[in-house]
Amino acid sequence: MKDIDKTPVTFLTKFRRVGFYFSMGLVLLALAGLFSRGLNLALDFTGGYLTEFSTSESVSQQEMQQALSAYLPDGFRLSSANQGHYWTVRQADNVSSVKGADWLDKLAQEMVAKPGAITIKPQEAIYMGSQVGEELIEQGGLALLTAAVVILLYLAVRFEWRLATGAVAALCHDVILVLGLFAWTGLSFDLTVLASILAIIGYSLNDSIIVGDKVREFMRSQSDSSMDSIINLAIKSTLVRTLITSGTTLATILSVWLLAGASLSGFSVALFAGIVVGTFSSVVISATVPQLLGLTADYYQKQAEMSCQLP
Repeated sequence: MKDIDKTPVTFLTKFRRVGFYFSMGLVLLALAGLFSRGLNLALDFTGGYLTEFSTSESVSQQEMQQALSAYLPDGFRLSSANQGHYWTVRQADNVSSVKGADWLDKLAQEMVAKPGAITIKPQEAIYMGSQVGEELIEQGGLALLTAAVVILLYLAVRFEWRLATGAVAALCHDVILVLGLFAWTGLSFDLTVLASILAIIGYSLNDSIIVGDKVREFMRSQSDSSMDSIINLAIKSTLVRTLITSGTTLATILSVWLLAGASLSGFSVALFAGIVVGTFSSVVISATVPQLLGLTADYYQKQAEMSCQLP
């Protein structure tokens, strides 16, 4: 690796350098969480029981959690929607869950017997076997791998290899940080979150390619400038567009997060975090890595001169 150009350090240059090493620290922290804690895989991947029911009156999360604790073994997960009228209970696939399979009937009887009776109406009860969970993990992993391979093939043709490496590094950074967030917070990782990871890959790549295209454009038109100046100019020329796109997307995701209920909360959290870190990485990683790998401002000029010398 070559050192970054020894040019006067502007604010943007300093921000890129500090941001790059800060991002590397976040990546290490995320990897530590993934290896030490792992992901809290949902029933989509592990198998188990999913029970849905509704109540005639609104019930607080704390009250329902306390009522269910008398009938269910430790480890169940409770989520609500429709202002405490619609409930979802997730249980791991184990013997204790099987023994307490009639817990919903007992809970309904208890609620009716209380003053201000609340009736419970079962909606759906689903059992997902571990074989189904293993299949989903395999298919999800293949989807991510396929997306990564196609992206690498595209970038190999579209860009100079160091610009392509910067885009791939930014992509990996974004995915690892989102996975690390789920590992450290213990948020449930289900199929909707996996779908958001695939969306983050596309979004991150889009931003990185736009910056990379601008860097290449200015390298061809301003080969006598320093690499720092070219990268900073490329970032400035795309910054307004990036901020507008990211801002409107974040506003939409925030609405989904606040209004769509618990079933899409993981999806919203992953996408929100992915877009934030994706916008950041397009500035501090995708544009900085090629420079660290030795890309110089006169690269395309030298390529043109070599082409002219060929017989």
